[in-house]
Amino acid sequence: MAKKAKRRGRPPGSKNKKNLTRSVTTMDVAQLRAHIDDLQGVLARKVNEQRSYFENQLAQLGGYVSKKATAANKAVRPDGRKDKSLKWTGRGMTPVWMRDEMKGTKLKKEDFLIK
Repeated sequence: MAKKAKRRGRPPGSKNKKNLTRSVTTMDVAQLRAHIDDLQGVLARKVNEQRSYFENQLAQLGGYVSKKATAANKAVRPDGRKDKSLKWTGRGMTPVWMRDEMKGTKLKKEDFLIK
């Protein structure tokens, strides 16, 4: 069997970057100003889209914060007393109950500190 020859040249779908540079260099000042205004409009639209996306994500994190506080407070009984079986001095291996709490959430060891 003959070996298949490698393709040479640009991959399909790629555009020639030199044409963009040439077209910008041949534009007059009015055309450049219009082009810049178009680009600024596109940029502003994309910034607004991303801002609304991230604001939506932040709004959803409000629920995450309350879950985190609930998980950290599980070491305290409802009557306010501390559960003696859920104590750890910070030495040695991390307790199983603490590992289980940290596994499902993004909690860290510092989140379990009693202040």
